[in-house]
Parts: sequence; structure tokens; C-alpha cells
Amino acid sequence: MLLSEVAAHAGVSLATASRVLSGSRSVGEPHRGRVLAAAQELRYTPNAQAQAVARGASNVVGLIIHDVLDPYFSSIAGGVMRQVEERELVVFLASTHSDVDRELEFVQTMRSHRVRALIICGSRTTDRAHNERLAHELEGYAAAGGQAAVISQDRLGTHAVVPQNRTGARALARELCRLGHRRFAVLAGPRGLLTSRDRLTGFREGLVAEGVDVADLQVLHGEFTREGGESLAARLIAQGPLPTCVFAVNDVMALGALAGFRAAGVRVPDDVSLAGFDDIAPLRDVVPSLTSVHLPLEEMGARAAQLALDTEPQTTSQAVKVHAEVVLRDSTRRLA
Repeated sequence: MLLSEVAAHAGVSLATASRVLSGSRSVGEPHRGRVLAAAQELRYTPNAQAQAVARGASNVVGLIIHDVLDPYFSSIAGGVMRQVEERELVVFLASTHSDVDRELEFVQTMRSHRVRALIICGSRTTDRAHNERLAHELEGYAAAGGQAAVISQDRLGTHAVVPQNRTGARALARELCRLGHRRFAVLAGPRGLLTSRDRLTGFREGLVAEGVDVADLQVLHGEFTREGGESLAARLIAQGPLPTCVFAVNDVMALGALAGFRAAGVRVPDDVSLAGFDDIAPLRDVVPSLTSVHLPLEEMGARAAQLALDTEPQTTSQAVKVHAEVVLRDSTRRLA
């Protein structure tokens, strides 16, 4: 089926039919309705690749995240999708499983498909060579008229939505100290992950501000996952004695730690208090309710989409800081 046949069936010019079926709002009624009806009747499907070449971009927005099963990323993706759907566009979602090489490959693939905008969600790492390759790829995308935004650290020369990880962890440490805690352990993620590093640094700073000797702080590094948190909790128990409070640098790790403590007969918060970071939605169903640092995850996704879709190309990149707020719940008890 050819576009010219749709135009003839609708009684309009080829140019008018093309504008309607490419999504342009410049054609009004009754012509727009006639073209859409003719296309449906004739079962015509536009060639998206040809349209992308003609326009220089497609109606697709690329979204790259680390793990689609992680509630942190799925909540952010929900915010992105809401903004994209309001603009009658579609999302091409890719999950890297925290593999930096896959991240770069996905960016290259999305460039080749001429995505209209590109959003990358996930912590940067200390791998300078990868960051430079990724920044170079995004420079080429921007030079061709593309707009990108990242949700993480502002390291790639694009628009950025930057959660205040260090500040939030610092505030959490101070609140926990005010509950009477002085002996802490941190279940940290991989050493090269900047989000983990920033949260650990902020937590240390908060302890110092409250007069705690951080030389005694136990820090265990592991995977940034539920399984990582469960494994680190088991290591912490085996090392003994337990601190009075454990900080897991994200909520998924904290949920794993909670399971690990429970399996070993360690009660939270009676035997040890536990806190996380991010305030993901599944915490609503956890007993005891988990102390965390709240980030407006859906709002972060929506803001990144707005930056990538609504900002004029070649404009100076913007960095939007996102406030992090401590939420004390039942998993952290006050010491006598």
C-alpha cells in the first residue's frame, strides 16, 4: 500500500496525507479525519524509518536504565513515560544490567535509529575511559540535533537531574545519631559506583558532625542489589558483634539485609536498627516499615524527559538538583 493511494482515497494531496500521517498538527479538519479514515480503511502503516530520515528524528524517545526490575528505575521510567505519552511519542526502553559496555552500545544503537531524545538513568562510575567514550558519543548525538538528559551525576555534558545523595546521607546520619546510635555499619555498593561513594561520604560527614569516631565505622562493599544486601548482612553477622544501626546505601540492599537478618534470627529494630535510601514504593508493604531518604523518583523521570524534549537544541545544558528528605520509620529505634 502506497501513501499516494491513501491520498487519492481521501481526496487530498500527497503532501497533505504525508503531513497528517507523520503526526503534524498543521492539517485541520475535515482533511485530517479523511486521511486517518482512509489509512485505517486501506490498512496503511507509515514507514517509521523513512519518516525519521525525512524529519531528522523519529517519534521515539530512548530510555536507558540499569535494571528494569529495580523499583528505583521502574519508578523513574514511569515518570519519563508519562511525559512522553503526553506528547504522543513512544519509549524505547533498554536495560544495561549495570554493564557499562552495554550502556555505550545502547546509546550508539539509539543514535542510529535517530531517537528524538535520549535519557540515561543510572550512576556514573570511576571508569574515566568509559565516561569519556560515552560523553563523546553524546556530543555526536547533540551535534546532529539530538537532546539528552541524565539522571545521576552531572558528568557527561548533557542536561542532568542530580539527586542530592551526599546531602541526604549526611542528614540521615545526623538523625540516627540523635536517636542515640553511636556504633554503625554501612552496606555499601561497588567501590567504583559514584552513587554509593557519594552516599557513604555523606554518611561519614554526618557522623563526624555529631561527634562520632568514624575510625570504628564498619564498611562492607558488595553488589548494589537485594542479593548484595542479604549477603553483606550475613557477613556482618558472622563478623560480630553487631552495631546498633546499619545503613544500606539503597533500599533494595536494605530489603535484602532485612531478609538476611530475619533468616539469622536477628530482629529489626530490637537487635539492630536498619535504614536505606531512595524510599521506593515497595517499602509501604514492609514490616517493620523502613527508615529511608526520600527521593521523588517519578518526578525525577518527568523532569529529565522535559529537559530532553522541551529544551531547544544547542542550548546550554542545565543541572537540576533534587532534594533528598529523611523519613524516620519503625526500623530505627531510639536507644535509651
